[in-house]
Amino acid sequence: MTYKVGLLGLGTVGTGVAKIFQDPNGRHPLLPDIDIARVGVRSLNKQREAIASNIVTEDLEAIVNDPAIDIVVEVIGGIEPAKSLILKAIANGKHVVTANKAVIARHGHEIFAAAKEKGVYVMLEAAACGGIPVIQALKQSLGGNRITELTGIVNGTTNYILSRMYFEGADFDATLAEAQQLGYAEADPTADVDGYDAADKMAILASLAFGDRVKLEDIYREGIRSITSADIGYAKELGFTIKLLGIARRVEGKDDSNLEIRVHPTMIPLQHPLANIHGVTNAVRIEGDPIGEVVFSGPGAGAGATASAVVADIINVVAALKSMPNQVNQLMGYPHENYAKIAPIANTVTQFYARLLTHDKSGVIGDLGTAFGKHCVSLNAILQKTTVHDGLAEIVVVTQRVSELNFQQAIATIRELPTLHSIPTVLRVL
Repeated sequence: MTYKVGLLGLGTVGTGVAKIFQDPNGRHPLLPDIDIARVGVRSLNKQREAIASNIVTEDLEAIVNDPAIDIVVEVIGGIEPAKSLILKAIANGKHVVTANKAVIARHGHEIFAAAKEKGVYVMLEAAACGGIPVIQALKQSLGGNRITELTGIVNGTTNYILSRMYFEGADFDATLAEAQQLGYAEADPTADVDGYDAADKMAILASLAFGDRVKLEDIYREGIRSITSADIGYAKELGFTIKLLGIARRVEGKDDSNLEIRVHPTMIPLQHPLANIHGVTNAVRIEGDPIGEVVFSGPGAGAGATASAVVADIINVVAALKSMPNQVNQLMGYPHENYAKIAPIANTVTQFYARLLTHDKSGVIGDLGTAFGKHCVSLNAILQKTTVHDGLAEIVVVTQRVSELNFQQAIATIRELPTLHSIPTVLRVL
């Protein structure tokens, strides 16, 4: 039996998927049993070589309504019409493969509930970390583990920018412009550099790791725009690098909010396994009982990586349909019914880095020490530079582990000091 695929989108990823099916030699033996029967695009005017023109249409709804289509593959991106097309495909009893993290992070509860009711699969390996098979690992390979922490570099654009800043000492704006020229960053880089893309992916990964749905709005989020070459330099001096991290961990004994999920730039010790992940590479570190530590690393975006994950999902659906034609494979589903209770960021306990500009006067260090001490913030390191410009001195502090609430109260007190000029950067330390 041949299974027919309706492909929504023929951009970078869609073309990559089509090319894999055009060259099945040496790949999975199920590929010849799968046929891309129809392809939906936004415009027929664009020249395309990856697919026969007679199966291409601008009528995307015709594909999800076509009774001959078994699997709908959505790689058009964005919220609409992707969400509506996915739901219509499910309503018509079709299985869905998607690379759309934005739709899943925001509307996954609706999509998975509809899929459960219709008894169809919704597969999304390509929606987080591209070609790294971390979703499959969380659903199956690590299923016997109690996951305690998932930490990841899940956005290649920000990792590229921070890597170049670290190795070359360039400023953020110049590095971002270079990333845009090379195609690693969009013309509007907001989703990447302000952490929205990473938050979408962490909502998906955390729900799989900890067994409950995650509301995107409960994830604390910061981007990397505030990071400067000065911060990179101090990180090196202190034995750290800086990465945009997604952090999700189980917290015991904190009322009924047992998860922390946050996205923000983080100082990482150079010996940490994520510290040496550079360029556009993604990596996810998972801690579990009994396995201990596992690290997944690889390309997180691009035609090859994302198409690889999409095709793997298609193959898994076909394999399940062949082996269990009248049943649903529970390992491929998303049975989560309840929402996770996420601890507010104020409850987090971590170390902090702060870079302060002060007026170059005597007593500044004493003022800072008094302010930190008033709020029970102990310091692990303090660096003071000579006058940097306009009569200002630069002071860097790294705290010991402290609650976010206490640290922010101390910072609020410091902002009132007459000796303070400004606090350009505050970062959390892993």
